[in-house]
Order: sequence, then C-alpha cells, then structure tokens
Amino acid sequence: MIRLKIDRIGIDPRDQSAVIVLKDEAGNRLLPVSIGGYEAQAIAMAIQGIRPARPLTHDLCKSMLDSLDVTLSMVLIDDLREQVFYAQITLNVDGRTIEIDSRPSDAIALAVRANCPIFALEKVLDAAGVPEGEGDDPEGDPPVH
Repeated sequence: MIRLKIDRIGIDPRDQSAVIVLKDEAGNRLLPVSIGGYEAQAIAMAIQGIRPARPLTHDLCKSMLDSLDVTLSMVLIDDLREQVFYAQITLNVDGRTIEIDSRPSDAIALAVRANCPIFALEKVLDAAGVPEGEGDDPEGDPPVH
C-alpha cells in the first residue's frame, strides 16, 4: 500500500469534470481521479475548514460514526476496472475492523473529515498513476483516467 495525500482539486479541461489529484508521499506519482462536482465541493470545503450552516451528507456520516464511537481508520483505493476506481473504508468498532465498499470520492470526503490516511494499492498506481510533471497539460493538470 502506498500512502497518498491530496495534491489538488481541479477541473479536467477536456470535459470540464471535477478531478481530485492524489500524490504519493514520495512525491513521484500522481493519481488523478474523476469525481462528481458535489464530492469535489464537499472535499474542498472540508480541506478549507468551511462549515456549512447545515451538515452535508459526508458531515452527517462522520457525525453518525462519532456518535456510535466508530473510528474511520483508513481509506484504500484498491482497484481500477474499466476506468472506474474502487475503494474501501476501514472502520474500527468495538475492537473489530470492518471494511465497507465505497466510491473513492465519498471515502476521501470522509477521510478528510476524520483526518485519516488515504492509501492506494501499487497495482492501482501502476495502472493509473502519472509520474509527476509528465503528461501535464499547459495548465498543470495531469491527464485523468
């Protein structure tokens, strides 16, 4: 598993879709992931510490986890099939570990709120990772898979 951090959130100039770009801790590879606009906004708001007047869905989920004394321990982007990324959210509940299937965008939105690490399997980075600086468009956005 490779630990990732959020490098930036932007727009893919080819189709105007939202993109989150993750970077490995060594800073050698980027993992661009297309996400929905709502999820991009939810992640950006959490990163910037903006609290909406009413909780967003990811805030609600985090609040429920906290109320139930459940800890979100990590997010793992574990597969890429037919250009679709898959992720797992790992929860700790009463000494048990539970893995829940998730879209990467939702998992990342929760990870930012829970301040938990984000990982990807090496096979995912091999399939969709981009060496930093290689393949960037003139605006600096990496190609999206």
